[in-house]
Amino acid sequence: MARAAFEDIVETFEFLDDWEGRYRHVIDMGKALPPMPDALKTPATKVDGCASQVWIHPQLEGAGDAARFDFAGDSDAMIVRGLIAVLHALYAGRTLAEIRAIDAMAELKRLGLDEHLSSQRSNGLRAMVGRIEAIAAAPG
Repeated sequence: MARAAFEDIVETFEFLDDWEGRYRHVIDMGKALPPMPDALKTPATKVDGCASQVWIHPQLEGAGDAARFDFAGDSDAMIVRGLIAVLHALYAGRTLAEIRAIDAMAELKRLGLDEHLSSQRSNGLRAMVGRIEAIAAAPG
Protein backbone atom coordinates (compact mmCIF):
# COMPACT_ATOMS: atom_id res chain seq x y z
CA MET A 1 0.00 0.00 0.00
CA ALA A 2 3.04 2.26 0.09
CA ARG A 3 3.36 5.20 -2.27
CA ALA A 4 6.16 5.64 -4.78
CA ALA A 5 8.00 8.19 -2.58
CA PHE A 6 8.05 5.74 0.31
CA GLU A 7 9.04 2.87 -2.00
CA ASP A 8 12.00 5.00 -3.13
CA ILE A 9 13.14 5.21 0.50
CA VAL A 10 12.76 1.44 0.89
CA GLU A 11 14.86 0.88 -2.25
CA THR A 12 17.52 3.33 -1.07
CA PHE A 13 17.71 1.58 2.30
CA GLU A 14 18.15 -1.77 0.52
CA PHE A 15 20.96 -0.28 -1.57
CA LEU A 16 22.84 1.21 1.39
CA ASP A 17 25.15 -1.34 2.99
CA ASP A 18 24.89 -0.42 6.65
CA TRP A 19 22.71 1.37 9.15
CA GLU A 20 25.18 4.25 9.41
CA GLY A 21 24.57 5.08 5.74
CA ARG A 22 20.82 4.75 6.23
CA TYR A 23 21.00 7.00 9.27
CA ARG A 24 22.85 9.64 7.20
CA HIS A 25 20.22 9.30 4.47
CA VAL A 26 17.42 9.95 6.98
CA ILE A 27 19.28 13.01 8.28
CA ASP A 28 19.76 14.26 4.70
CA MET A 29 16.03 13.84 4.11
CA GLY A 30 15.42 15.95 7.21
CA LYS A 31 17.74 18.66 5.93
CA ALA A 32 15.77 18.73 2.66
CA LEU A 33 12.43 19.04 4.47
CA PRO A 34 10.88 22.47 3.84
CA PRO A 35 11.08 24.67 6.93
CA MET A 36 7.91 24.96 8.99
CA PRO A 37 6.94 28.56 9.76
CA ASP A 38 7.41 29.41 13.43
CA ALA A 39 3.82 30.64 13.54
CA LEU A 40 2.67 27.01 13.08
CA LYS A 41 4.78 25.77 16.01
CA THR A 42 2.07 26.05 18.62
CA PRO A 43 0.92 23.88 21.52
CA ALA A 44 -1.87 22.57 19.25
CA THR A 45 0.63 21.25 16.67
CA LYS A 46 3.21 19.96 19.18
CA VAL A 47 3.44 16.18 19.35
CA ASP A 48 3.49 14.84 22.90
CA GLY A 49 5.54 11.74 23.63
CA CYS A 50 8.65 12.79 21.74
CA ALA A 51 11.98 13.38 23.51
CA SER A 52 12.73 16.27 21.15
CA GLN A 53 10.47 19.12 20.10
CA VAL A 54 8.17 17.96 17.27
CA TRP A 55 5.36 19.76 15.48
CA ILE A 56 2.92 18.45 12.88
CA HIS A 57 0.50 20.86 11.22
CA PRO A 58 -2.10 19.02 9.11
CA GLN A 59 -3.32 20.42 5.81
CA LEU A 60 -6.50 18.92 4.37
CA GLU A 61 -7.89 19.55 0.90
CA GLY A 62 -11.49 18.52 0.46
CA ALA A 63 -13.92 17.05 2.93
CA GLY A 64 -14.80 13.74 4.53
CA ASP A 65 -13.00 10.50 3.78
CA ALA A 66 -11.96 11.78 0.34
CA ALA A 67 -10.06 14.77 1.80
CA ARG A 68 -6.42 14.73 0.74
CA PHE A 69 -3.92 14.90 3.58
CA ASP A 70 -0.64 16.74 3.72
CA PHE A 71 1.28 18.22 6.60
CA ALA A 72 4.08 20.53 7.55
CA GLY A 73 6.39 19.16 10.20
CA ASP A 74 9.50 20.14 12.05
CA SER A 75 11.75 19.16 14.93
CA ASP A 76 14.75 20.53 16.76
CA ALA A 77 16.57 17.20 16.17
CA MET A 78 17.91 16.41 12.69
CA ILE A 79 17.21 12.67 12.85
CA VAL A 80 13.63 13.41 13.88
CA ARG A 81 13.27 15.88 10.98
CA GLY A 82 14.34 12.95 8.80
CA LEU A 83 11.71 10.70 10.37
CA ILE A 84 9.14 13.40 9.65
CA ALA A 85 10.28 13.34 6.01
CA VAL A 86 9.85 9.54 5.97
CA LEU A 87 6.31 9.91 7.34
CA HIS A 88 5.63 12.61 4.74
CA ALA A 89 6.64 10.16 2.00
CA LEU A 90 4.29 7.58 3.50
CA TYR A 91 1.24 9.77 4.08
CA ALA A 92 1.22 12.98 1.98
CA GLY A 93 -1.28 13.12 -0.85
CA ARG A 94 -3.40 10.26 0.43
CA THR A 95 -7.05 10.48 1.35
CA LEU A 96 -8.07 10.21 4.98
CA ALA A 97 -9.65 6.83 4.19
CA GLU A 98 -6.35 5.59 2.72
CA ILE A 99 -4.42 6.81 5.75
CA ARG A 100 -6.70 4.88 8.09
CA ALA A 101 -5.95 1.71 6.07
CA ILE A 102 -2.16 2.04 6.35
CA ASP A 103 -0.34 -0.13 8.87
CA ALA A 104 2.35 2.48 9.40
CA MET A 105 4.42 0.43 11.82
CA ALA A 106 4.53 -2.49 9.37
CA GLU A 107 5.58 -0.15 6.55
CA LEU A 108 8.26 1.46 8.74
CA LYS A 109 9.48 -1.99 9.81
CA ARG A 110 10.46 -2.53 6.16
CA LEU A 111 13.10 0.15 6.76
CA GLY A 112 14.46 -1.57 9.85
CA LEU A 113 13.78 1.49 11.96
CA ASP A 114 12.34 -0.61 14.76
CA GLU A 115 15.73 -2.31 15.18
CA HIS A 116 17.96 0.75 14.92
CA LEU A 117 16.29 3.64 16.70
CA SER A 118 16.67 4.26 20.41
CA SER A 119 13.61 3.52 22.50
CA GLN A 120 13.00 7.26 22.92
CA ARG A 121 13.13 7.82 19.15
CA SER A 122 10.88 4.79 18.56
CA ASN A 123 8.38 6.15 21.07
CA GLY A 124 8.52 9.53 19.36
CA LEU A 125 7.97 7.95 15.95
CA ARG A 126 4.95 6.09 17.29
CA ALA A 127 3.66 9.37 18.76
CA MET A 128 3.97 11.07 15.35
CA VAL A 129 2.16 8.18 13.65
CA GLY A 130 -0.49 8.34 16.36
CA ARG A 131 -1.01 12.06 15.75
CA ILE A 132 -1.46 11.52 12.01
CA GLU A 133 -3.81 8.58 12.59
CA ALA A 134 -5.85 10.70 15.02
CA ILE A 135 -6.15 13.46 12.41
CA ALA A 136 -7.34 10.91 9.84
CA ALA A 137 -9.86 9.47 12.30
CA ALA A 138 -11.31 12.83 13.36
CA PRO A 139 -14.84 13.48 12.13
CA GLY A 140 -15.45 15.95 9.39
